[in-house]
Amino acid sequence: MKKKLILTLFFITFLTNSNLAYSISPDVFIQSTVNRASQVLSENISREEKINKLKLIAKETVDIRGVGFYSLGSARKNLSNEQINIYSDLFEQYFLKSFSSRLAEYTNPEIEVKDKEVLNENYTIVKSILVSTSERPEIKIDWRVYTKNKNNPLIRDLIIEGLSLARTQKEEFSSILNSNDGNINSLFKKLEEFSNN
Repeated sequence: MKKKLILTLFFITFLTNSNLAYSISPDVFIQSTVNRASQVLSENISREEKINKLKLIAKETVDIRGVGFYSLGSARKNLSNEQINIYSDLFEQYFLKSFSSRLAEYTNPEIEVKDKEVLNENYTIVKSILVSTSERPEIKIDWRVYTKNKNNPLIRDLIIEGLSLARTQKEEFSSILNSNDGNINSLFKKLEEFSNN
């Protein structure tokens, strides 16, 4: 149950808004992001319409390519340019399908940004909480925001109650590759099967 909640939170909180054309502080970026996601989720529209809106938002503001390469780990070094392009396309489909398949389970999450920690010029950790309700406890969520381009901050990871979702995904992909003698086609097949089901 806890794992399901964590996965749901991961994908819901990756739904971001900002098509901003000016420099924005990472904490403001995250708060505006979750506010917009909540607005979309509470709209009186069909589930499919919500999914489509949130997919477009996520494409603009989540560094899906960066998350994908991190998830691939050192295996990326052995890929040709063609294989990298295939992987990037498959990962994007996998990523978008993963969170959209869980949208029906969640409505209007209330997340409050509390603080931020600048790690360096490229990364800032934004600290927030998912506000408790009668059905769930308060949950700590840290956002890893890539800030190299001040005009276009991007989310690269979520750490929910100490668990890095990007690292967990990297371990899962590594396990698939290790179980198949490092054959990248085995990972391609898994991603494709998930996206097409």
